[in-house]
Amino acid sequence: MATFARPENALKRAEELINVGQKQEALEALHSFITSRRYRAWTRTHEKIMLKYVELCVDMRRGRHAKDGLIQYRGICQQVNITSLEEVIKHFMQMATEKAEFARNQAQALEEALDVDDLEADKRPEDLLLSYVSGEKGKDRSDRELVTPWFKFLWETYRTVLEILRNNSRLETLYSMTAHRAFQFCKQYKRTTEFRRLCEIIRNHLANLNKYRDQRDRPDLTAPESLQLYLDTRFEQLKVATELELWQEAFRSIEDIHGLMSMVKKTPKPSLMVIYYSKLSEIFWMSSNHLYHAYAWLKLFLLQKSFNKNLNQKDLQLIASSVVLAALCVPPYDRSYGASHSELENEKERSLRVANLIAFDVETKPESKEVLSRSSLLLDLVTKGVMNCVTQEVKDLYHILEHEFLPLDLASKVQPLLTKLSKLGGRTASASSVPEVHLSQYVPSIEKLAALRLLQQVSKVYQIMNIDNLSTVIPFFDFSVVEKISVDAVKNNFLEMKVDYQKSAIFFGNKNLESEGLRDHLSKFSESLSKARVMILPPAKKTSKLEDRLSDLVEVIEKEHKRLFARKSIIEKRKEEHERHLLEMEREEEAKKQKLQKITEEAEQRRLAAEFEQMKNQRILREIEERELEEAQALLMEAEKRSKKKGKKQVLEGEKITKQTLMELALSEQLREKQEMEKKLQKLAKTMDHSERAKREEAAPLIDAAFQQRLVEEEALHKLEQQREIDLSRHRHTGDLEEKTRLARMLANKQIFQKKVLSHRRAEYNRLKEERDERILQIIQSRKQERDTKRKIIYFLISEEEKQKRLRAEEEARKLEEMERRKKEDAERKAKLDEIAEKQRQRELELEEKERLRREELLRGSAPTPSRTEPSLISHPVEAAPAAAAAAPAPAAGVYVPRFRRASTESGSGGQAPPPETDKWSSGRRMDDRAPQYGDRWRDERKPALGGGASRSTWSSSRTRER
Repeated sequence: MATFARPENALKRAEELINVGQKQEALEALHSFITSRRYRAWTRTHEKIMLKYVELCVDMRRGRHAKDGLIQYRGICQQVNITSLEEVIKHFMQMATEKAEFARNQAQALEEALDVDDLEADKRPEDLLLSYVSGEKGKDRSDRELVTPWFKFLWETYRTVLEILRNNSRLETLYSMTAHRAFQFCKQYKRTTEFRRLCEIIRNHLANLNKYRDQRDRPDLTAPESLQLYLDTRFEQLKVATELELWQEAFRSIEDIHGLMSMVKKTPKPSLMVIYYSKLSEIFWMSSNHLYHAYAWLKLFLLQKSFNKNLNQKDLQLIASSVVLAALCVPPYDRSYGASHSELENEKERSLRVANLIAFDVETKPESKEVLSRSSLLLDLVTKGVMNCVTQEVKDLYHILEHEFLPLDLASKVQPLLTKLSKLGGRTASASSVPEVHLSQYVPSIEKLAALRLLQQVSKVYQIMNIDNLSTVIPFFDFSVVEKISVDAVKNNFLEMKVDYQKSAIFFGNKNLESEGLRDHLSKFSESLSKARVMILPPAKKTSKLEDRLSDLVEVIEKEHKRLFARKSIIEKRKEEHERHLLEMEREEEAKKQKLQKITEEAEQRRLAAEFEQMKNQRILREIEERELEEAQALLMEAEKRSKKKGKKQVLEGEKITKQTLMELALSEQLREKQEMEKKLQKLAKTMDHSERAKREEAAPLIDAAFQQRLVEEEALHKLEQQREIDLSRHRHTGDLEEKTRLARMLANKQIFQKKVLSHRRAEYNRLKEERDERILQIIQSRKQERDTKRKIIYFLISEEEKQKRLRAEEEARKLEEMERRKKEDAERKAKLDEIAEKQRQRELELEEKERLRREELLRGSAPTPSRTEPSLISHPVEAAPAAAAAAPAPAAGVYVPRFRRASTESGSGGQAPPPETDKWSSGRRMDDRAPQYGDRWRDERKPALGGGASRSTWSSSRTRER
């Protein structure tokens, strides 16, 4: 494994390998860097490395490497910068999608391209041969070669990303987005198998989320944002399942949504519930479960009416009409008649399960469940105001089928209504959450219901009816279809009828005493007689004592009702508190159990691992022993078979048989058999040689005789064939002469026609040749012009390029010359400045020396008293300077004299200087005994670099004037 001092080195090394075409080595280098434990601290370079890594994985279709790298990178940036992982995963999915789309477009381009040499031929021979051999078309072959591998990789990419992002609260949005993109992938390319697997993967993720509740960074489903993301994913799954017509998967998605909301004890938004019930109604309709389909439509209507304030009256009428028609499509009989107990229990359990889905109760209470039936559904239509919103045609249809008794006119009244209803429906307004409503889909079921109602009413009026008359009464179906409908109705105890084909009649009712109609005929007769007696002789009204007591009965009943209602509410609250307390205790107990179970499982896993290792070693030893024993037994069986064939006894009877002994015995036996076989072959070869020689000696004279007889027969046959050929040739020659004589008359006409055809063809040839020569000449001229134009353009471009190069060279030379000139001027300017500075410095030194000599002269020529000294100094200012100059020889002009040399000169010229005295320059203070050159150092330090001589002379002149 390659090691790098810094992450940048790994990225640089990978780019170098990619540039030289070694993508595999670059991928391995980056993979070793990502999986190394040395570089676990996240930096920005890690993100760049991961982006390059996933690009290589996509280019080489290495899904496992990508998954391993993303898992390692998730551990690196989980707690530091989770956004980086999100960016890498988005880049990974985007690249995989682009590659898949590019492969698909490339396959389409190959399919649509015109790649044939002969435009008159349909297909090339190679394509025909390949299609016959492979048994598939060109598009299928191109899809298999180009598109399918990239689609597999894209599907693996989605699975990998979902596996990495599962159950992570920080990446819930990206998880939801990936699931949506995977759903769209399955929808776009009709991938039904992958869609089922995707639904199962998401379902398992949610199950694991509920199973492992102590996991770190686990999403909290009670949070509104997390719950909304999970709900959006499930609803998208439901939509795609219905669009792909995977109805079983769609029903499971409905159950997933209901289970998710039951888990968090919340109800989704009305907009989502509209989608829920619309898809649920579609699923029940496709499964031919009209009762549940009608209930789902009823729930959808109530939601739209209650929460959709922008719904117009037309759309509301369409939805209400759909609800009523769906309710009418429910068969008017119970299919559980005559079923066994187990079937009834299964049906009851299924009904409760579907009732939970339709009612969408997040807190299921078995005692509050209502039984879903056709009668309760029709009652709900009236009580909940659905019948007030439907169209007039639907109202009339409902009234005819459910309330009127028209045995012979029912079909004639229903049929025009159904014709009108089949034309209603279509797309709804944008305010409605239901995109389309089609009433025509209910027409076949309503026709079936009309046939059932008509049969039911006819059976109450007639006992016998002709088949032809019944067919005219029911114009919807043929009699075969009516027979199937009636058989189903009789089976479920809705009708009692028989069909007699001999008499071409239908018998309604059953004369058997055990029939349903005769079981309670006496009680019905008694009730009818009682009603008739009351109508004939109404009872006289008697004053009852109860009238006095009934005045307070209403108040008592109302108070009792309120008391019972309050008691019921108190009991419900107590039950809820008790259930909450029990739930908390169960949660605590569950947490303790899980903790204890986790400890126990860890100990059990350690014990099982040790036992597994021990059993593994024992199994390996046992397998080795068994293998050796089996080999020994196989060798022993072979030795026994050989000994039985040769009638010999086994040599090793009674001895301890081992593998080595049997192998030695087998080898010796094989060697002996080989020698015997060689001897037998030699003997057989000699025998065959003698027998073959004898057969050939006997057959030689017979072969000669047969050859002579064959020569005689072939000679006679040759003469006969030759004579036959001569006769045939003569006959043909005679016929040819006759044909020549017959055709000689047309020779002149043939020559004239031949000349005409030849002249026409020659003229056509000359014309085509001239056109061809002219076309070739035009092509030559056009190509010559193109070559000239091309040469001129090339010459112009080359000349322009040389001109640009020359201009650039001149510009560079000018710039270089300018730089040299500037350098020379800078050097001259610097030399002049240095010269000026040197002259200035020499001038300052001269002025300094003059000033120093003047001051020394002044100090030496001072009087013993200040009063005398000052007038002399003032009166003879000019004379002091020559005296001072005479006292000390002046140095040559422009020559610098060091201070130590000046001090020695002063001391040697004239003894010691007089003691300093106070004058007006010292302001009445005594000067110290130091040398004068050290006392005036501050004046030297304050002088400027340039122009110091002028300032010093000004100061000296002002000082002289004061004196």
